[in-house]
Amino acid sequence: MTDADDLRRRTAELLAAHPPATTDRLEFLRARFDAGLAWVHFPQGLGGLDAPRSLQAVVDAELAVAGAPDNDPGRIGIGLGMAAPTILRFGTDEQKQRFLRPLWTGEEVWCQLFSEPGAGSDLAALATRAVRDDGGDWTVDGQKVWTSSAHLARWAILIARTDPDVPKHRGISYFLCDMTDPGVEVRPLRQITGEAEFNEVFLTGVRIPDAHRLGTVGEGWKVARTTLMNERVAIGGARIPREGGMIGIAAADWRGRPELRTHALHQRLLKLWVDAEVARLTGERLRQQLSPALNSVRAGGAPMGQPGPEGSGMKLAFARLAQEISGWEVEFLAEDGLTYDDWTMRRPDGVDFTGREAGYRYLRAKGNSIEGGTSEVLLNIVAERVLGLPPEPRTDKDVAWKDLPR
Repeated sequence: MTDADDLRRRTAELLAAHPPATTDRLEFLRARFDAGLAWVHFPQGLGGLDAPRSLQAVVDAELAVAGAPDNDPGRIGIGLGMAAPTILRFGTDEQKQRFLRPLWTGEEVWCQLFSEPGAGSDLAALATRAVRDDGGDWTVDGQKVWTSSAHLARWAILIARTDPDVPKHRGISYFLCDMTDPGVEVRPLRQITGEAEFNEVFLTGVRIPDAHRLGTVGEGWKVARTTLMNERVAIGGARIPREGGMIGIAAADWRGRPELRTHALHQRLLKLWVDAEVARLTGERLRQQLSPALNSVRAGGAPMGQPGPEGSGMKLAFARLAQEISGWEVEFLAEDGLTYDDWTMRRPDGVDFTGREAGYRYLRAKGNSIEGGTSEVLLNIVAERVLGLPPEPRTDKDVAWKDLPR
């Protein structure tokens, strides 16, 4: 079994063969993937070594000391956190070989075509249609919304309705959509920050080969749930150091501006600091539970190695903390907290909560309780699948999608 010493040896061999100072960035990233040091918990030949997920930190630390380039995870977060684990679990061997390497190196950016204007938080009520032709391939028509990075993406994970005659959860299939194909139109959605990191995407007669279907026809909801659980862990469970992230900025503000301190603001900051540390430690525990070496089942029925419903709790905590910390910061900094560098309409590569000013953080955090599953939906998931409370009555469970009121 691969251990920390073995990973240090493998990392040293990679650095010796591809010195970061003299090696092209993309060449280095490809070599790292091929050496199994991209994500060590993935299978051999797919960027990993079948090692415990926790040992990734050993590789990352060695590469950081050597000044090796990373794959710009903030830019390709949807591919890393959502597409990759879904392809790994449900993809064919050909799909894994085709997509995982350029996904990890950042050569191909991914986006997520899930949400729709007419479905709201009820994702399974989606109306985008995929119709199969005589040759077995698919034609897709519909509209998606709130699509981060669609203006940058080469590929998308897409769910569409393939059978309207069955209940909504059972008539969905999952596809990998080429964003450069004819019929794909991306339009920017300007946000409260003035930027358009989100988009709406129109699909008109888009042809998708059946070879780009992920999972069984009609079982796309099962595949999508894997994506959603990984998405919530990716958003709410990122590894950060103690007093890292937004709470670190707030603490630095407090230490650096003693003239603005009040007793009430101090008490609020102390509570937020404790809450942030609890969330950080809970995230560490969750990552330990995702070790593929463990073969038991967690709360909610998810196997070890795959995120379960408790990831919804992490995402809930992240959204609440981001909004409360940014609100505290704006109040503490008074007029300085209202500054904002540029209202120009831009289409950024990603979100930067720690590298921008307080005004940006305050505005952008408002979306945290909507994106990646609304807080209201996630509260239901935690209640039903973690706490075991009775589910809310649902009158549409056995009704064909075509018969649902819209």
